[in-house]
Amino acid sequence: MGKPASINPRIIEGLYCEALVLSDDVRNAFALSGRLDAAGAEEDEARIAWSCEALRTTTRMMHAVAWLLNHRAYFSGDLSEFQLRRYGKLADFPESEQSRLALLNGPTRELVTATERFHARLKRLDHGWRERSPDEPSAIAALRERLGQQLRT
Repeated sequence: MGKPASINPRIIEGLYCEALVLSDDVRNAFALSGRLDAAGAEEDEARIAWSCEALRTTTRMMHAVAWLLNHRAYFSGDLSEFQLRRYGKLADFPESEQSRLALLNGPTRELVTATERFHARLKRLDHGWRERSPDEPSAIAALRERLGQQLRT
């Protein structure tokens, strides 16, 4: 496998926009607009599954948005790289339980899966960024150095 891609402001902004849309979809899907009251007592298992997945999915997206906001703060100069490495780590979340996920309707199940895939993408980015030594120049810094060398010759 090659060198991990560096994280840059364009990547973070694109992911941030995607996270906001996904978060809004999650909020709409799991809004408590009388859904639990309308369910009958025989649907306890489905209610528990819905509640668990609502909590797990909204928490997953809140952590994803927080991770992205930390990176935005870093790129705007409000956080140092040390602070970002120390406090900006993306939390691990277990995947949804398939038995509970099966009790949700199709669109909600797809949304939960989409948030899991999104979180996994952020996790890969975070892991790749953390593997890079803080002393190692970023891809942009390395490119600037190579351009500077070419201009001097």
